[in-house]
Amino acid sequence: MKPITRIDRKLSVQMSWWGMEQVPDFAADTTAEKIRRIAGAGFDGINGFIPEPEHVAEWKELLPQHQLELSVNAYPASAAEMESFLEKAVRFGGISFINAQVMTPFVTGTEAESLLGAIKKLSRQAGIPVYVETHRGTITQDLIRTARYVRNLGQLDLTIDFSHYVLAGEMRSVRPEAEELLQELLVHTSSIHARVSNGEQIQIGMEHEEAKAMLPLFERWWRKGMEQWLLRSQTGDSFPFVCELGPPPYAMTCHTGEDRGEGTTVELSDRWRESLLYAERARRLWDSLA
Repeated sequence: MKPITRIDRKLSVQMSWWGMEQVPDFAADTTAEKIRRIAGAGFDGINGFIPEPEHVAEWKELLPQHQLELSVNAYPASAAEMESFLEKAVRFGGISFINAQVMTPFVTGTEAESLLGAIKKLSRQAGIPVYVETHRGTITQDLIRTARYVRNLGQLDLTIDFSHYVLAGEMRSVRPEAEELLQELLVHTSSIHARVSNGEQIQIGMEHEEAKAMLPLFERWWRKGMEQWLLRSQTGDSFPFVCELGPPPYAMTCHTGEDRGEGTTVELSDRWRESLLYAERARRLWDSLA
């Protein structure tokens, strides 16, 4: 069996650009200021979107200036849409990988497998990795059928975000049957989105009491995903770990002030600070590997 080693491999800890939305201290920041903050905090890259044409020059200047990678998100509902997106990604250049939420939640069975196979083929042809995210409301929304896809396709490069399955399955505790299926998916880990669910909310703060019980479970999955990636990786490869704490309604909020429309809605946790804590935990998990 191939030994698990991280020698000559790299962990790429990335900050979600979506996760920068509505963060109080950064809400008024320009693109340049946000990128500077991300780089200054020690992140290796940004997981975001292909910049609009009028912003391409700015991003192309700022990313190398701050030595940051860029990965992007795509939302295709067909092979044609994936092909079109890949053409845009190739034109922009330098994109490390594409995270795909395949927007066909009601497509199942052989039709779904055909679409996933076509996306994989298009990815190879374009020379840009495409990782399919385990996400509610998409082709992978169901844990059971996603496990069936990876069995039938043999290899399906996945972005692992098990918060969606924990929530969709109300996994306040994880049954052995679910754990077995989750382990099957971890074999195909190509990147990780870091977020913790308690089975009732998609995203809970790290200091929330229930997070103290759920976080070790997620960390165990993340570490196993890293191990499985190392088994398939090659010298010089980079493993993406994205700190993806979304703004409301992903983030939990409360309303303060008067009942007559006055007052303020505030988040219950500091997403920027928690993103830094997730980054720290990712590096610790990576360093714990051989």
